[in-house]
Amino acid sequence: MSSEHPPLADIREEAPSGAVSREASEPTLHNHAANHHEHPPHPHHPRPRRQSTASRVSVDFFDPEGMIEIRRTLTQDRAHQEKDEKPRAASTGGSSTDSDNTLAAGGDGFDLEKTIRQIVRRYVAQTRFSVVAAERLLDVTKPKSSPVHLELLSEPCAFRVSVLLPRTSLPLVPVLNPLSIFEGIKTSRHPPLKDILSGFEGVVKPGEMLLVLGSPGAGCSTLLKTVANHRDEYYAVDGEVHYDSISPGDLQKYFRGDVQYCPEDDVHFPTLSVEQTLDFAGRTRTPRNRSDYSRAQFRETLTTILTTVFGLRHARKTPVGNAAVRGVSGGEKKRVSIAEYLATRACIGCWDNSTRGLDASTALEFVRALRIATDTMNLGTVVSLYQAGESLYQHFDKVCVIYEGRMAYFGPADKAKGYFIEMGYEPANRQTTPDFLVAVTDPGARILRAGFTAQPRTADEFAEFFRASKAGKENTAEVEQYISEYSGKDERAHAYAQSARAEFAKRSGKKNPYMLTIPQQVAAVMRRKVQIIRGNMLATGLNLFSYIFQAIIMGTVFLRMPEETTAFFSRGGVLFFSLLFSALATMSEIPSLYSQREIVLRHEKAALYHPFVEALAHTLVDVPITLVIMIVFSVLLYFMIGLQRSAEQFFIFFLFLFTMSLTMKSWFRAIAAAFKSEATAQAFAGISTLALAIYTGYTIPKPSMIGALRWITYINPFRYGFEAILTNEFRTLKGACTTLVPQGPGYENVSLANQVCATVGAQPGQDYVDGALFTSLSYGFSYSNIWKNFGIIIAFGVGFTIALLIFAEYNTSTSGSSSVTLFKKGSKTKKATKSTSNGDEEKGGPTSPIVDEKRGAPAALDDVKPPPQTDVFTWKNVNYSVPIPGEADRKLLADISGFVAPGKLTALMGESGAGKTTLLNVLAKRVYVGVVSGDMFVNGQALPADFQAQTGYVQQMDTHVPFSTVREALLFSAKLRQPPFRAPRREGSLICGLEEYAEAAIGSLNIEFRKRTTIAVELAAKPKLLLFLDEPTSGLDSQSAWAIVSFLRSLADQGQAILCTIHQPSAELFQAFDRMLLLKKGGQTVYFGDLGSNSTTMIDYFERNGARKCEGFENPAEYMLDVIGAGATATAAQDWYGIWQASPEASATQDQIDAIHTEGRSRPAVETALHSEFATPWFVQVKELFMREAQAYWRDPTYLMAKFALNVIAGLFVGFTFYKSKDTQQGTQNKLFAIFMITIISVPLASQLMVPFINTRNIYEIRERPSRMYSWTALITAQIMIEIPWNVITADSSVLHLVLDCWIPQ
Repeated sequence: MSSEHPPLADIREEAPSGAVSREASEPTLHNHAANHHEHPPHPHHPRPRRQSTASRVSVDFFDPEGMIEIRRTLTQDRAHQEKDEKPRAASTGGSSTDSDNTLAAGGDGFDLEKTIRQIVRRYVAQTRFSVVAAERLLDVTKPKSSPVHLELLSEPCAFRVSVLLPRTSLPLVPVLNPLSIFEGIKTSRHPPLKDILSGFEGVVKPGEMLLVLGSPGAGCSTLLKTVANHRDEYYAVDGEVHYDSISPGDLQKYFRGDVQYCPEDDVHFPTLSVEQTLDFAGRTRTPRNRSDYSRAQFRETLTTILTTVFGLRHARKTPVGNAAVRGVSGGEKKRVSIAEYLATRACIGCWDNSTRGLDASTALEFVRALRIATDTMNLGTVVSLYQAGESLYQHFDKVCVIYEGRMAYFGPADKAKGYFIEMGYEPANRQTTPDFLVAVTDPGARILRAGFTAQPRTADEFAEFFRASKAGKENTAEVEQYISEYSGKDERAHAYAQSARAEFAKRSGKKNPYMLTIPQQVAAVMRRKVQIIRGNMLATGLNLFSYIFQAIIMGTVFLRMPEETTAFFSRGGVLFFSLLFSALATMSEIPSLYSQREIVLRHEKAALYHPFVEALAHTLVDVPITLVIMIVFSVLLYFMIGLQRSAEQFFIFFLFLFTMSLTMKSWFRAIAAAFKSEATAQAFAGISTLALAIYTGYTIPKPSMIGALRWITYINPFRYGFEAILTNEFRTLKGACTTLVPQGPGYENVSLANQVCATVGAQPGQDYVDGALFTSLSYGFSYSNIWKNFGIIIAFGVGFTIALLIFAEYNTSTSGSSSVTLFKKGSKTKKATKSTSNGDEEKGGPTSPIVDEKRGAPAALDDVKPPPQTDVFTWKNVNYSVPIPGEADRKLLADISGFVAPGKLTALMGESGAGKTTLLNVLAKRVYVGVVSGDMFVNGQALPADFQAQTGYVQQMDTHVPFSTVREALLFSAKLRQPPFRAPRREGSLICGLEEYAEAAIGSLNIEFRKRTTIAVELAAKPKLLLFLDEPTSGLDSQSAWAIVSFLRSLADQGQAILCTIHQPSAELFQAFDRMLLLKKGGQTVYFGDLGSNSTTMIDYFERNGARKCEGFENPAEYMLDVIGAGATATAAQDWYGIWQASPEASATQDQIDAIHTEGRSRPAVETALHSEFATPWFVQVKELFMREAQAYWRDPTYLMAKFALNVIAGLFVGFTFYKSKDTQQGTQNKLFAIFMITIISVPLASQLMVPFINTRNIYEIRERPSRMYSWTALITAQIMIEIPWNVITADSSVLHLVLDCWIPQ
């Protein structure tokens, strides 16, 4: 085996493009100096990269103009500071030594990066420690001090991360089976475990970036979470992880905010602006000592620097946004996450696959932003990436390659490729280094090197080979050196703690990791809560509208209620409703509280604030909002009904209504905080509402309550509130008697002295009834208890709030999803069972598909036989504009022309925001707003009426019913989208290499196999004309992406016409496409045509029109984005849109389209296969939807058990409350109220139903409605039908208990 190999000779920096150069400003992996700057040159002194060959990015890369402004501002600030320091220095007889010469105002030696580093870390120079060698990174103020190091894993044999495997079954039967109890006991004693990681060691120092590579399921996310000290979700973490001399336990307890884990999804409050998001992070991590800067000045300067460094100045006032709220772009959102992380001033950051969904140029900018942050702040950065390009790879110092949970390599990034070449593997043609490193760990993708026969093959062999290699020994030596120098040094740990505590607020406490005191945290979170509410005023407005609507309804029903005895009961009912509605309306907050848990949990782990602070701030901010709403509600209800018109009585009514509203808000929020599952919380909230409503004292008076449950009235705040407002209303009421007895024939001359009113509380000789006496005799209420009751309600409110704060602090997680693939009970999946042993323990599912040994293409494609196609889809001069309120219409697509021919795989590419998905939606007839112009034809003739039914559309989001199996999803699609005469064959319905996972639940599959399922669902409909795909490789690793694209290539080779958007394709992936349509921002065409062999046709076009030469080692997909100026910070010297319009290629494209039209019009038009909106009759749709919902319900035990519990407990509760009611007037009334109260269960039942129904509706709106699978009425009918049997079964138990307990006579 040869040992001499040149290190990565084929990796160089990209050549300059246009006005912006993409090269690094320091020596690269090619080991030669770059003689230019990435932006116009400025005084700058490069800092050596600690013997690393990683590319460096200038701090002004994203916004050079903004950095010039910051440079000018900081220079002026420094000049003022030095001017102020000179008198002090003269008075002390010395000179100031706190200033570095690099910070000299106006001097040639001004170091902008060092200045920013000083400012972002801290603004104070006074607080320094004598133990310089162990200073905390955030407090480093002397150039030669030794910052905190991060040692990842110290002992390779001892370090192990284990996860608890759940039971791999689906339906409700295991939950109801009594034998499952014994199985649960057995499992708790001997839990099935799976080792995710084993035998890792390495060091990441400040200023270094580590890239973690591996196939899905290899353990990349687990490694990052373990490094970030997030261990709660794992059964056990064995081995040692050192953070300088700080133990993981101490780090978690005292310095948790110094190490952060950033998930692949950017989770932020969508209605907050970019500026507000960064300001809040800076506010919660502002140090105590800031020299002459106030807290506000510190935050403002910090936000300005971060938004400028990361090119976000233009988006400071823009909402961050999410899938439902329009906000910044995907690339900008990634930079917001980086800026937020830097605003917290953490020392170590772990980024998990954060480039998912970004195009190559935006992903490169993301990594460059991390490089700037790492260099500027001297941080330790760990990043896991899928489909990492060569230009991304060059920015990393080290790389860790993981093979099925074992460490295949850990060391310098520039030596990794040579290491595996020496091992006996070689890269494919144009294969990037990251792709090669991942391919080596995939038996179906790696290429053996000629002349080598003893290569390691298994994960254990790779790990053993590395430990025995020179690279492994060097890594071990570095670990041992680190341990001897930094680990276990008490003086370093003490100095670190002392340095860290110097930044904490004075009264923040020494036993927690939070930098601010509790009042400061509450103030910061309250400010953010107000900003969130202001960003979504519609929700608050709808809440106010609901109260106004209910007040008007009740006020008109009981308009100007007479002061008569016949209205006594109705008057009490109105007062009872006013309390009950405030409680029921508060239940609607439960879903929103669950939606923000993920954000609060992330902030808690970043040590921004206590979780209970979020709950407390929400409660405090809600007080004035509730006050306004209750004032409007009370005024409308009180005066429309005509209650006692006394200022004292009105304000008492309002006071108790307002206080009860706040108390019940705390109650329901505490319920939401106490449970991990939303369905369980809804069930408990429903039962509690029933108990509160029954034992208020209105539906069943206290004297009629059974003794066993009468105690509930004493712990019911409703009872005290109802007594207060009822006695407050009736104490001055003199109800005119409407029925005096005796009266009638024979009693005409009876005087009033001999008559009495037939109402409780009547006195002989009086034609009215005293309201106070009525309430005392009927309900046992007294007005003298009113202020005692108010105090009790306050006590309940305080108690509920305390419970809310406790639950919010200690129960921050939600019910998680399974970590392994779930198969249908009793299914025969021999191969799949074997595959799942190596599944994705982090994200669920198998690791890799069955692939061809040579290049990773799917092995089983024989079942996929697309119908023969000869029809060509064309579009000409397509434009699309959308209206913008208050502005002119925005044009998203501009005069785009092209075609997709059968048997050809056409790529639709461009940077983020270029309009790729927009064009795909326009062509697929899936846009519902805006104006579309231009022509779209099939064979030069009008589109068939059922064009959407004859095409398939694979969306970027894999939206499926999570409980359905793969086979069921494919059959469902085939049955509803194919005509009845073309019945799908069950055995032939599995395609896309999904045979082994036919009976697996889609929700438990990993991302690759969910993507395969999404494609298969569309192919099951047998699209006749065209298949659209929107970023099918997004989020996949390089091998999975290759498997998907190879599968598409096979479909195209069999005659399928395919138009596909794609992000971050490698060079070999790019070669699978025949043609490409390239767009730039504004939806403008840059190129359309054949790619040619090795993309030579496309490259030749750009080079002929003034682009730089494409080097032989470059990825053509990245090259073309580079030359057209793709990315948020790049520009191009040429107008490539104008060049295309004037090019002969554009003319040739128009000629081709005209020729296609001419030839197509000579033959018959494409027939309309479906003459109705849907392929199947309405009853067939209902049947299939009912079957799918029945399976989903049966496999969701949490929902069904919550429904059972709610009905059974409610039935028992109501039944025993009205136990054996007598056949008296009061007993008959109690029976009627029992029936009424049992109907209240419909409110929590409806709230429970909202969760699965909204999930199903989302699937319908996102994927199934645009595909015309079934009608909306069929979905609603099936939803109602599936609820009927379950509600009958569960409601029967309620009614049975009610009948047995209430109506069986004594």
